[in-house]
Amino acid sequence: MADVRVKICGITREADVEACAEAGVAYIGLNFFPKSPRSVTPARARDLAACAPVGMAKVVLVVDPDDALLDEITNVVPLDMIQLHGAESPDRVAAVRARYGLPVMKALGIGTAEDLPKIDAYAGVADQLLIDTKAPKGAVLPGGNGLPFDWRLIAGRRWARPWMLAGGLTVDNVATAIGMTGARQVDLASAVEIAPGIKDAALIRRFVAAAQGAKAVPLL
Repeated sequence: MADVRVKICGITREADVEACAEAGVAYIGLNFFPKSPRSVTPARARDLAACAPVGMAKVVLVVDPDDALLDEITNVVPLDMIQLHGAESPDRVAAVRARYGLPVMKALGIGTAEDLPKIDAYAGVADQLLIDTKAPKGAVLPGGNGLPFDWRLIAGRRWARPWMLAGGLTVDNVATAIGMTGARQVDLASAVEIAPGIKDAALIRRFVAAAQGAKAVPLL
């Protein structure tokens, strides 16, 4: 599964953009959720995006954004994709896609089998789907809490759009997660950090190598 594509989210430093590029990371995520320790301003995101090589996708993560915020971001940051990580409805996803003419990735939190039908509801309007762990009750962050969900819930499932697996992925478990779910794209932030928002180049390299070396495994 050497074509597994990796997204590293919560980039805050130019050095980490360079480390991602050297490791073969396909996407970098720039976080605009103010409560996140990885949050950046539009001006900072612009500078970080400018460091990305051609072919690396720059994704901006926003949570229930209004048009004013999206206008500001899209006017300043040379981005490739908008990631909606809040409670945005399918209609809102479609509206954002139409207004900005950019691909939209919709993040969806999964906790139990009851959460699965909503994935289909967004598959018709989003360009990509991010299948993440449902945030615990009372959590400050809607995602990026470093917790996995039961990967057996989506084993063998396919949707009408490309999708990405997130939620508690690490160097040690990503190969198993890919093998169980068949994911061809994976997303993480904290598992390659030495402090919130501070990535480690060696961990990034190890994660990419683990993801691309994954093989199918039997269900547990």
